[in-house]
Amino acid sequence: MKKLIVLMITASVVLSSCVSKKKYTELEGNFSKKNQELVDAKADLMKCKIENEGRIASLTQQVEDLKKDKSKTLEYVDNLTVLSRSASDNIKETLAQMSKKDEYIKHIQKAMNKKDSINLALGFQLKKVLKDGFNDEDIEVSVEKTVVFINIADRLLFKSGSHVISSEAKRVLKKVADVIAAQPDLEVMVEGYTDNNPISTVDMKDNWDLSVKRSTSVVRVLQDDFKIAPARLVAAGRGEYKPLATNETVEGRSKNRRTRIVLMPKLDQFFKLLENKME
Repeated sequence: MKKLIVLMITASVVLSSCVSKKKYTELEGNFSKKNQELVDAKADLMKCKIENEGRIASLTQQVEDLKKDKSKTLEYVDNLTVLSRSASDNIKETLAQMSKKDEYIKHIQKAMNKKDSINLALGFQLKKVLKDGFNDEDIEVSVEKTVVFINIADRLLFKSGSHVISSEAKRVLKKVADVIAAQPDLEVMVEGYTDNNPISTVDMKDNWDLSVKRSTSVVRVLQDDFKIAPARLVAAGRGEYKPLATNETVEGRSKNRRTRIVLMPKLDQFFKLLENKME
C-alpha cells in the first residue's frame, strides 16, 4: 500500500512537472513573439519619425520659398504699379503731343489748300491773259499742287541758236510779269531747255551755255523792263537733258526747245510757316 501511494505521488509529481515546462515553453514563445513585435514597432516608429522629419523639412523649405515668392511678387506688383503710372503718364503725354501734331498738320493742310487755291486762281488768270494773241501750242500753263508752270516755245522768245530776246517775246513776258507783280509771295524760276542738236559759237560752247544764257536773258527782261525784284528771280539752264519729246523728229525737237517759268512759294516763308507755333 505504501508502495502504491509512493508510486502515485511520484507519478503525480512527474505529471505536474511536465505541464509546467510546456506552459513555460508556450509563455517563452509568446514572449519572444511579443518582443519581436516590439522591436518591429520601434523600427516602424523610427522609420515613420525619419520620414516625417523629412516631410517637415521639405514643407518648411516650401514655406520659406513661398514667402520669398510672395515678397518678390509684392515687389513686382509695386514696380508694376509704378510702371503703369509712368506708362499712363507717357500715354497721356503722347496723346497730347499727337493732338497738337494733328492740329498742326490740319493748320499746314489748311495753309497748303489755301496756297493751292491761290495757285489755281493764278493759273486760270495766266491762261486767260496769255490766251489772247498766242497759239495754245506755243504757251502752256499748268498747276501742280503749290507750283505754277508756264511753258513758252522758244520761237516766241528767241531766234534759232540765239539768246537775244525778240520784241514779240517782251509782249509775252509783259503779261507774265503783270501776274508775277501781283503775287509778291512767289519766287520765279526761269529754266532754259534745248534740243540735242549741238551748238558751238564764239560766245556759246554748247547747249548748256545756250539754255543758261536764254534763261538769264528772260530774267533780265523781267528785272530791267518790268521791275520784278531780282531777289525773287532764279535763272537755270537744263540744256538738252530734260526733253519733253523725242529728239528724233522735227516736231519733237521743236517741243523740247522751250523756256519754262516756274512760280512757286518762297522757301523761307514756307519754312517759317512750318515753324510757327499753333495759337
